[in-house]
Amino acid sequence: MRIRFTKMHGLGNDFVVLDAVNQNISLTPEQARFLADRHFGVGCDQILVVEKPSRPDVDFRYRIYNADGGEVEQCGNGARCFVRFVREQGLTEKSEIRVETRSGIIAPRLEENGEVTVDMGVPRFEPSHVPFVTESDALVQPLLANGRTVEMTALSVGNPHAVQLVDNVDTAPVAELGPLIENHPRFPQRVNAGFMQAVDRHRIRLRVYERGAGETLACGTGACAAVAAGIARGLLDSPVRVVTRGGELSVAWGGPGQPVFMTGPAVAVFDGELEL
Repeated sequence: MRIRFTKMHGLGNDFVVLDAVNQNISLTPEQARFLADRHFGVGCDQILVVEKPSRPDVDFRYRIYNADGGEVEQCGNGARCFVRFVREQGLTEKSEIRVETRSGIIAPRLEENGEVTVDMGVPRFEPSHVPFVTESDALVQPLLANGRTVEMTALSVGNPHAVQLVDNVDTAPVAELGPLIENHPRFPQRVNAGFMQAVDRHRIRLRVYERGAGETLACGTGACAAVAAGIARGLLDSPVRVVTRGGELSVAWGGPGQPVFMTGPAVAVFDGELEL
């Protein structure tokens, strides 16, 4: 099967984007891993598949595969690339679209300055929505990892996150603790591990060890989760600039029951064809 693809990135968090509206594409986990492989395939953190909607109140369906071949619920940087892709490929003339994901509806909007704003929905702190195994509903909870107790906040922004506060993201043990938190038995669907440094009340630095992909240069849902956790803990005020290794995002959240909005760039790198 020969497929056309577009390589894109949002702050260095990179994607292979597939048009499954005009192509017949049904990926197996093995094919997804091949596409994501940086030596034998195209190379990416995630694969984004654009499909026709399955319901009348949305414009497209959005499927996301991590580099390990697993399909996941949500991807914030991917959502920004998604709306730029469908516009540049002529799949829509709208600047704002409604997109169906495994975790619900999102609404990315292409701004006049070229950046993209995404309504990422309402953050959920209830343990059952993450999911997170606990008998407490405390906002900050201990997690034992490799003999070390980590104080973290678990929440869902369409996919699961565990956000911990660190003094300095440059020296944070991301490579050591990231995979242990990702696969911790108290997170039955695994989790994205966020390491957040609060610079001031409107600025943080962030590194994220992503479920199924490892540490990435940026994580859109991770940025939303970190800001929501920081505001809920009384550490931050909206809006917040999130500084990642790949660049900066702006995240705004009005508090409990309100959606979180993320704004940042989306870049198309090249188009290609590949025998899959």
